[in-house]
Amino acid sequence: MSADKHNELACWIALQRVPGLGPATLSRLLQQFESPQQILDNPNLAQGLSASVMDGLRRPDWQQVEADLAWLEADHRYLLPIDDQRYPALLREISDPPPLLYVQGDLSLLSQWQLAIVGSRNPSASGRQTAFDFSRYLASGGLTITSGLAAGIDGAAHQGALAAGGKTIAVVATGLDRVYPAKHRDLAHQISEQGVIVSESPLGTSPRAELFPRRNRIISGLSLGTLIVEAALKSGSLITARMAMEQAREVFAIPGSIHNPLSRGCHQLIREGAKLVETADDILEELGALAGVSAPEIEPVTESQVSHKKDGDYQILFETLGFDPIPIDKLIENSGLTADAVSSMLLLLELEGEVESLPGGRYVRTG
Repeated sequence: MSADKHNELACWIALQRVPGLGPATLSRLLQQFESPQQILDNPNLAQGLSASVMDGLRRPDWQQVEADLAWLEADHRYLLPIDDQRYPALLREISDPPPLLYVQGDLSLLSQWQLAIVGSRNPSASGRQTAFDFSRYLASGGLTITSGLAAGIDGAAHQGALAAGGKTIAVVATGLDRVYPAKHRDLAHQISEQGVIVSESPLGTSPRAELFPRRNRIISGLSLGTLIVEAALKSGSLITARMAMEQAREVFAIPGSIHNPLSRGCHQLIREGAKLVETADDILEELGALAGVSAPEIEPVTESQVSHKKDGDYQILFETLGFDPIPIDKLIENSGLTADAVSSMLLLLELEGEVESLPGGRYVRTG
């Protein structure tokens, strides 16, 4: 790295680390001054800043800046200022793009055509499987799958893309030297090896509640469209979807049971204009021509595929089950089978992943 380039990145990092200096304010400063160096050389000329931000501009933490530059020395680590030609073009178009991105992995993926897949951190078994299957199919077709590395739907989306040998991008709210949630440490490592992880947060940043909604604008901003698999009415996934709408990107939502609270967010989005999705090919029909991808040579997935076929009493019980939760006593009544038979068959179906047990002694089909 040349000395000039080193100094330029050092100035970008120094600005990124000034407490209280957000993307919108930094963008305004960059319009007033010619470069980050000019801002740091002439902080007293900056207008409309708080006293604490002014103090941060006058006394940057150069020791921490040097530590960040040292992080860059390892392979496949990058810092992308917004004026770098490798900065993803779609993200640059949003109203408040991150001034600086920390990147680890395959940098070229940031400029590939992407679909964001997000949803509940506590999904149903069928929701998790749907996210995995849609992601696997779409990644096989050539779309890069972008999500937030969160528990639940996000993790399943990343895993589906990796299972297909496809590409995936994790946008995180912490510094890239942290993994949150901790249980996704192995997944994060796999993504950094086979995909890319990106953050606007400086190294050392711990998970904080206010960072996740801001992270969501990057997920949608990188992507041609966003698919919501399951979401409650008040959830981060709906924030991501509405940011996508504001960014003039496509929004897709998978409908579900009217009795499932995790379907209500998707239904609300559909009422607001999101495209209702029943199969992964519905998404390819919208984005395929633009992204230059097509349906892969594997069976398309749907939200409600039935995977189980049983004979005799198993078939009777399975057909009595629906995609709405049903109490076990109602199953016994509707199927005409004995309580012992229903209980034992439900146990087997649950072990096979075809049925999910819910609180209150209720059961629901997963596919």
